[in-house]
Amino acid sequence: MASSVGVDDYALTRVPDHARYSWWSVAVQRFGQVSALSQFLLGATVGFGMSFWNAVLAFTLGSVILELITILVGVIGVREGLSTSMIARWTGFGRGGSALIGLAIGISLIGWFGIQSAVSAQGLAALIGGLPEWGWALLFGLLVTAIVVRGFHSMAWTAYLTVPAFLILVGWSVISELTRHDLGTLVSSAPPGPSLSLLQGTTLVAGGFIVGAVITPDMTRFNRSTSDVVKQTLVGITLGEYVIGLSGVLLAHAVGSAGITTIVTSSVGWVGLLIVIAGTMKINDWNLYSSGLGVVNFIGTVSGRKAHRGLVTAVLGVAGSLLAAAGILAKFTDFLTVLGVAFPPIAGIMVAEYFVVKKWRGDLEAARARGTVPEEAPVWVPATIVVWIAAAVFGEFVEWGLPSINSLVVAFVLYVVAGKLGLVRGIGSSRTAEAAPAVQSA
Repeated sequence: MASSVGVDDYALTRVPDHARYSWWSVAVQRFGQVSALSQFLLGATVGFGMSFWNAVLAFTLGSVILELITILVGVIGVREGLSTSMIARWTGFGRGGSALIGLAIGISLIGWFGIQSAVSAQGLAALIGGLPEWGWALLFGLLVTAIVVRGFHSMAWTAYLTVPAFLILVGWSVISELTRHDLGTLVSSAPPGPSLSLLQGTTLVAGGFIVGAVITPDMTRFNRSTSDVVKQTLVGITLGEYVIGLSGVLLAHAVGSAGITTIVTSSVGWVGLLIVIAGTMKINDWNLYSSGLGVVNFIGTVSGRKAHRGLVTAVLGVAGSLLAAAGILAKFTDFLTVLGVAFPPIAGIMVAEYFVVKKWRGDLEAARARGTVPEEAPVWVPATIVVWIAAAVFGEFVEWGLPSINSLVVAFVLYVVAGKLGLVRGIGSSRTAEAAPAVQSA
C-alpha cells in the first residue's frame, strides 16, 4: 500500500549518483525558496525603516551570513547524500538527538505549510471567490501535497514552471507601480517609517531564511558536486535577496508603507491570482517535503520500523491542509517562531562536528565508500544536548547582535571546545537498519 503512495526518495538512505540532478535543476528550486511573497514583505519591512543604500548593506551582510551557513551545511549534504535529520546521527546528535531534530523539523515546517496555505487561500478567495477561504485552503494544500508525494522530480518540474512565471508576473506588477515614481527620488529618500539600525536590518534578512539554510542537506543531497552547491547557493540566495528583497524596499519607499503585498498581488486580477499560486507553491512544497523527511526519521528511530516517505507526506499534507482550512494554525505562529530558535544551533553543531571535531567523520567516509550509511550510531551524545540547549537559550535571551547567528556561533564554539576536551562521547550504540546500498528509488 505504502509503495503505491508516491516515491520514497531515499528518505533514510544515501542518494546514489545516478539519481542526482544538474546544479541548475536544484538551483531553480533554491531560488524558488528565496524568491517568495514573504521575501517582498521582508524587503518592505526593511525598506520601511531604512534608506535604500542602508537596506542594500543590510541585505548584503545578511546574504553573506546565509550563504556561508548554506554552503557549509550543503557541502555535508552533497558529500553524504543524506537528509538533514539522518546526517545528524553522525554529526554530533546520535540517534536520539536526530529523532528530536526530525520531530522539530516536522512540526515546524508542517505548521508553516498550513500557514502558507491559509495565506494563499485568503488571496484566492479575495481575487476570484467561488469558494470560502477554508475551501481554497484545503484545495491548495492538497494540490501541493499531490506534487510533493511524487518526490524531488515532480517538485523540480513544478519549479521550472512556477519560478519563471512568478518572476515575470511580479516584475510586471512591480515595474507598473515603480514607473509612477522617480527612481532617483526613491533611492535617495528617507525611510518612511520608524528607523531600523543596520544590525536590526541584517538580523531581519539573515533570520528570515535561517531555517531554510539549516535544512539545506534535504536539497543538496541531490547535487552532484560541492561546486554545484556553491554555484546554486550564490545564484539562488543572491538573486532572491537582492532582486525580490530590494524591490520590496523600493515599493515601501514608493507607497510609504510596509504593507506592499496587496500591491504585488492585486495590480491586475488574474496576474495577482497567478502570483499568489506561483509564489506560495514553490516554497510550500519544500516546507512539506522536509517535514516529511524529518518525521520519517523520527518514526524510524522511535519505532524501529521504516515509514514510507510518500505515505507520511500524504498524511502530513492532508493534516496541514485541514488545519489551515479550520483556521487553527494562525494561532500557532508565535509557537513556531519560538521553535525556530532551536534550528540555528543544529547547523553550528553539525558543521563543528563534520569539519573540526570529526568524532564520527571516519564512520561516514567508510560507509560512503560502500554506498551505505554507517552500521551503527550512538544513541545519545549528552554534550551535544547541553550545547544545543545552551545555544538556543543564548539566542533567545541575549539581545545583543543577531539572535539566530548568536546561537549558531555559540553552538559551534561550545561543541568544538567540548570536542577538544574529550567531552563529546556517545552513550549506547544502536544498529542502523538502513545500512544497505541504495540501488533504486522505491
